[in-house]
Amino acid sequence: MSAIRGKIAGRTLGAGDRLPSIRSLATTMGVSPSTVVEAYDRLAAEGLIRARRGSGFYVSPTVTSPLALTEVEPRRDREVDPFWVSRQSLDADAAVPKPGCGWLPPEWMPEAALRRAARALARTDASVLTNYGSTSGSLALRRLLLTRLAEDGIEASINQLMLTGSGTQATDLICRFLLRPGDTVLVDDPCYFNFRALLRAHQARIVSVPTTPSGPEVTRFEQILGSERPRLYITNSALHNPTGATISLQTAHRLLTAAAAHDLTVVEDDIFGDFEPERSPRLAALDGLNRVIRIGSFSKTLSASVRCGYIAGRADWIEHLVDLQVATSFGGPSPVATEIIANVLAGGSYRKHMDELRHKLTRTRRDVARKLQALGIEPWLTPRGGFFLWCRLAGGQDATTVARAALEENVVLAPGNVFSVSQTAQNFMRFNVAHMSDPQVWDVLRRALKGTPRTIGA
Repeated sequence: MSAIRGKIAGRTLGAGDRLPSIRSLATTMGVSPSTVVEAYDRLAAEGLIRARRGSGFYVSPTVTSPLALTEVEPRRDREVDPFWVSRQSLDADAAVPKPGCGWLPPEWMPEAALRRAARALARTDASVLTNYGSTSGSLALRRLLLTRLAEDGIEASINQLMLTGSGTQATDLICRFLLRPGDTVLVDDPCYFNFRALLRAHQARIVSVPTTPSGPEVTRFEQILGSERPRLYITNSALHNPTGATISLQTAHRLLTAAAAHDLTVVEDDIFGDFEPERSPRLAALDGLNRVIRIGSFSKTLSASVRCGYIAGRADWIEHLVDLQVATSFGGPSPVATEIIANVLAGGSYRKHMDELRHKLTRTRRDVARKLQALGIEPWLTPRGGFFLWCRLAGGQDATTVARAALEENVVLAPGNVFSVSQTAQNFMRFNVAHMSDPQVWDVLRRALKGTPRTIGA
């Protein structure tokens, strides 16, 4: 009954749709046919479905349930639900330690450069302060981005690039353009948890491929493409979230060969790319923006308040995506946001800021890793950059229980299974090293670890 309700709430089943046969649903769910008969009878008594003699069961024509994202998947502990974890991080008081969040503290961001850009904004044309954004976004910022793409070996023209309200909106527009309800999308396991949340909103079927230190497990990747036929693959090839892994050149070549053979479109989210000390291979560069769509933003490096994302891809696809942005946002991102970002990028202070940030993060990652190891918590790998450490907890302890105990003391953590489609990361946790300078974090973590039972078989 919960499975059928979830499909109706998530609009996988709509009014008048035929339900699976009793025998096929029994086989799929591993229950007896009599159990399915009873479930169908109860749902019919509630008026949710109707029986048609000799034809089967159908969703009632009067059913018009709104899209309830929390009902699309089986209910999980709230500590590993993407929406709940996002809300805890976003809504928590500024004073609450958030080593589970996905952004840098305010004092790590280029406040002085942002203030200079804001002052310069006051002297610009009034239209910047009052008008809608142009449909593709600021031409000045797009030209700056083309120069940055060229540094990655990505040759693109101005009509292959558009600005969006954020990196998340970029992904959303691509999903609107390429997906239909029920389409299959491939993600990494683990992956950025908001990819999962967004795909639920698009009523996609999510499958996952295990992540290795050099990218997706490529043999399994090839098998999934053959058996599941996904429409999209969404990934971070550089400084993967949450693991910090970076794709190798060999894996990138095999991945793109398989994608071409199975007509797969790849969305490469490069939001953490500027944290790399030296640039690693980019799928978009190797592919030439043919079947790879490059997206990114500056919310991790400049400001999560002044938001702006971008999409680089085929010119004909960008044209359609611009129309979608007009339909859903009536124009591109705020001219105020794009003017500030362009000012900071053009002024030279951004490169200096990133150089200082990379050095500071290198020291901080080393220090935090050493303190975690003293608690028996081992990093899965040593990332080339960034601010995440993906760690296995001491003694096979359950990360969800640790996170629950920490939250009772107002410390927000990110347990592994919030990132895992297969729910196989119960002993892992993602730590944001930039948010771990507060002694309270370490005190709470020690107490939470002491009070946590080990998971069976770990």
